[in-house]
Amino acid sequence: MNQNKHLKLLKSIILIAFLPWLASVRADDMNTPPKTETFKILTCNIRHATYDSVDAKTGNNWDARKEFCAEIILRQKADIICFQELAENQFRYLKEKLPGYGWTEMGGAKPLGKNPALAIAFRLDRLEKYSSGGYWLSETPHVPGSRSWGSAGIRMAQWVRLIDKASGKEFRVLNAHLDHKIQEACVQQARMLTEDGDAYPSDYPQILTGDFNVDTRNPAVELVRKAGWTDSYALIHGDEDPGFTFHQFQGPAYEKRQTRVDPITFEKIFFAHQTAENAHFPGMGKMDWIFLHGKVKAEDAEIIRDDHEGRYPSDHYFVSATVALIP
Repeated sequence: MNQNKHLKLLKSIILIAFLPWLASVRADDMNTPPKTETFKILTCNIRHATYDSVDAKTGNNWDARKEFCAEIILRQKADIICFQELAENQFRYLKEKLPGYGWTEMGGAKPLGKNPALAIAFRLDRLEKYSSGGYWLSETPHVPGSRSWGSAGIRMAQWVRLIDKASGKEFRVLNAHLDHKIQEACVQQARMLTEDGDAYPSDYPQILTGDFNVDTRNPAVELVRKAGWTDSYALIHGDEDPGFTFHQFQGPAYEKRQTRVDPITFEKIFFAHQTAENAHFPGMGKMDWIFLHGKVKAEDAEIIRDDHEGRYPSDHYFVSATVALIP
């Protein structure tokens, strides 16, 4: 046998020996589920700049905190950022300081796109906007500036449907701010959010963020949970309330001065103690939420307690969740 024939025979033997292994590799590739994509979500109540005349007395007006507010947000490297309580100058500033994000925003008493009070920012390198919109949390949801049930403020919800560029998967983000004073308004507004979510298939991935102005003990949160939404923070850390996310720019010092009350007492007196000047009853726990519904799961969650030389970016802590779209 010459050398060429010997080499050909050797190659054939090696190929035959490895064929079963190659087949198993291909089979494994076929049976391996596609890589799960993860996204970091951030919800931020910014504290509206119309309070600057009051906040200037404590050095917490927007001009004093805007730079480190943007810095703390950027530090999170979030894929999606949901904002509440944005004045127009705050919206413009943050939009400038957060390059690489697309935006969808909603105004208060004016049509969409004017005087934004809610906004959702999303990374353009990872996500593509499919559609977006919003409505007012009232009995006439498509009437700009409308309110119902004695709501102390104009309350809204906005949404955006996004497509993950890597996988082609679609999901929806819903961002809202519920009333801070009237229990019936808060519950009815939460009901509207759940009915909105119910318009989609049960397995369609949805994320609900926002400042609900109530904690886990309130019927408004219970209503959301009964509708099939799960709290991303509780999925990671357990059901026990982690404490205050509203802190009046005081950070941990605020919580040290508060006395938590039992659930029955809390429900009886919570809204009776609300005032326009001090909207949050001292017994309040976590009021800033990231809920999940459908084929999306929580991988991580955090309350962002970052400060800048003892100063805070808002009178709320920001809250984050890292979530994965389930194949």
